[in-house]
Amino acid sequence: MPELEQWIAAESRIATGRMLRAISATDLVVERPGFGQRVVPSSGSVLASPALAHYDPDPDYFFHWFRDSAIVIDALRVALVAGYAEAASVARFHEFLQFTRSLHAINGSEFLRRSNFRARVQPAFLQYLRPDAEIAALSGDAVSADVRVNADGTPDFIRWSRPQTDGPAMRCLALLRWRAQFKDLEADASRRALLGELIGSDLAFTRARVRLPSSGVWEEDSGYHYYTQLLQAEALRRGAEWLEELGESDEARVSRVAAEETHARLDGYWCESAGFYRACVTAEPGDRRALDSAVVLAVLHGGRAHGAHSVLDPRAQATLGALEELFEARYAINRERPPDRGAALGRYADDRYYGGGAWFLTTLAAAEFYFRLAHALRAGARVPSAAANTRFRQRLGTTELAGERAAVLAVERGDAIMRTVQAFTPESGDLSEQFDQGTGAQTSAKHLSWSYAAFITAAAARAQACQLRPS
Repeated sequence: MPELEQWIAAESRIATGRMLRAISATDLVVERPGFGQRVVPSSGSVLASPALAHYDPDPDYFFHWFRDSAIVIDALRVALVAGYAEAASVARFHEFLQFTRSLHAINGSEFLRRSNFRARVQPAFLQYLRPDAEIAALSGDAVSADVRVNADGTPDFIRWSRPQTDGPAMRCLALLRWRAQFKDLEADASRRALLGELIGSDLAFTRARVRLPSSGVWEEDSGYHYYTQLLQAEALRRGAEWLEELGESDEARVSRVAAEETHARLDGYWCESAGFYRACVTAEPGDRRALDSAVVLAVLHGGRAHGAHSVLDPRAQATLGALEELFEARYAINRERPPDRGAALGRYADDRYYGGGAWFLTTLAAAEFYFRLAHALRAGARVPSAAANTRFRQRLGTTELAGERAAVLAVERGDAIMRTVQAFTPESGDLSEQFDQGTGAQTSAKHLSWSYAAFITAAAARAQACQLRPS
């Protein structure tokens, strides 16, 4: 087995183990003295990072984020199918379902009446608390828009960027994928009912909020974002199919219409003059956040098999190519890299969060995009040679995206990016949130669960693409 394949195989097992460490981490405890908090994770909660930190300097990610937890649970499914995780790990999925249902019982007014949390907060930390009125409004579907909860299932009373609606859409997609791939999940009547309840509630939430603005995936600004809208559109589309299967034709029709309307709106994110999908529909081409890796993440998490907003979309390919060129020019670690390595990707131009370094999850997303493209090409897909993807094809070294030669080139490009990830991953296999754009040193949150999830899905996509290689 070639060296890179050996490393990917080994790191896949490490990443799976690290990711599982964040699910049902009931043996961990975090103390937040400034907020007067002691949090012990509940079974089924998913920590964005199990590392104990208090912005000293690493950020405190000891929370159950709705989006991140859905991405992790989706990656657990991938790990099970790929053989990276033991079959017993399916128990973590069942625990996740139970924890998710428990969140439906959150009542902000009751929490305020019972907790008296403000009395325990140190004076210097009072400025970081949410208004009581905002917490009191937490009930019903408002909880699903609340971004995150404490890992013990209690409301998060710290100010954050809210509301946010991508989490329930991603969770709906993840649950539908589990249901489709693990048929025995519904053999037990109570589990079937629970799974149906959660899919139904996330689908209803998405349908109700799809036309409303939301905080974006990076939780920095509110508006209409490509990432959120694509996940919502796909959740509605796949949800309509599920409803049809259940015989709920009227509900299915409503979801399908909403999905079609949302997909149509996504075309408005394309910027012809700049040659990429904008991350936010109102972003101008010169806006530093217009070109954003969130678009590539959306394409992967949405999981469309073909057509617009899939890896076969010339416009999506153009966006990835533009991102690679952006970061090749901006990051010293890219300008100085050996010829057999691909570009490390950050989020967007002039990102300032923890130095604005490369992110493992965005870099791995680029690799996964190429592997999924190769898999589609080997399965017989043919991408039109459009003006939009001319530069992408030139960089890949092919005049047309069809056939085995183009698939080989796509795998090679994905492998080059994986070698970059390998270069900045220590022997322990630990993955943080970022690695410095100048030195490559790991920064920001340690043991980011999403980083491990991104490695798992990239590795599995590579394995799928290579299994279809002609003998």
